[in-house]
Amino acid sequence: MTTSLRNHRTLFLSDLHLGALGCRADLLLSFLQANRAETYVLVGDILDLWHPLLPHWTEDAAHVLNHLKQRRAEGARLIYLRGNHDPDPGRAPAEKRLDVAPVDSLLHQAGDRRTYLVLHGDVADGRAVRSHAMTRLGSRIDHLLRRLDRGLSILRRTSTAEARSTIEALLSGVNALLYRRCGHERRLIAMARQAGADGVICGHFHIARLHDAHGLIYANCGDWVDSMTALAEASDGSLQLLGWRATETTVATVKGQPDLGPVR
Repeated sequence: MTTSLRNHRTLFLSDLHLGALGCRADLLLSFLQANRAETYVLVGDILDLWHPLLPHWTEDAAHVLNHLKQRRAEGARLIYLRGNHDPDPGRAPAEKRLDVAPVDSLLHQAGDRRTYLVLHGDVADGRAVRSHAMTRLGSRIDHLLRRLDRGLSILRRTSTAEARSTIEALLSGVNALLYRRCGHERRLIAMARQAGADGVICGHFHIARLHDAHGLIYANCGDWVDSMTALAEASDGSLQLLGWRATETTVATVKGQPDLGPVR
């Protein structure tokens, strides 16, 4: 993993799911230690603590929160958007809380004066999918499948830190299938257009993308369960998707590079 420190104007991070079994807080922590920003925009589903019977809070998760708190103490700006898994982050235990008032959306002005509507993205789902009951059910299924996968990994005497497992690949594939027609992208772009913005930045779908195929810029930060990506804005306002698995890579840029499709 590269250790050189990179500075950004803004880092957009979504779907950390700190507290969920699938969260890769270890990779997220190393990414944050290697990438510093003036502003951190947390694009929803940061904490995943609603299931008290299925806790999975780790030391790395605590270090992630401490890193963000330290950056804020050093003068960095921290913005917290509410996701469907963390509707009220203020109710989290004190030691697992970022003392930042959450908002539902914002208009972000980039360094090149372009504006982006930033929101979690679950508003683009159907009403039934957006319900709290479906959110909780989906989380329980995801947790149980990942728990099963870890048990199978032990039986196979393989490490969960190695190649992606069959069950993880299945979960990722099902998610891509659900959104294969990209209707969610077009709905969010329509919202950005209505707001007079130049594009939209979101999370939620666990499919990292950056393109302008719908007439405006569509950027999905990805997540820290499947994609291991974040969206970075440079001082000139340009956007890049940064991947963080074995080494840091530039997955896509907003201009001058074809859309690479969903990041896997």
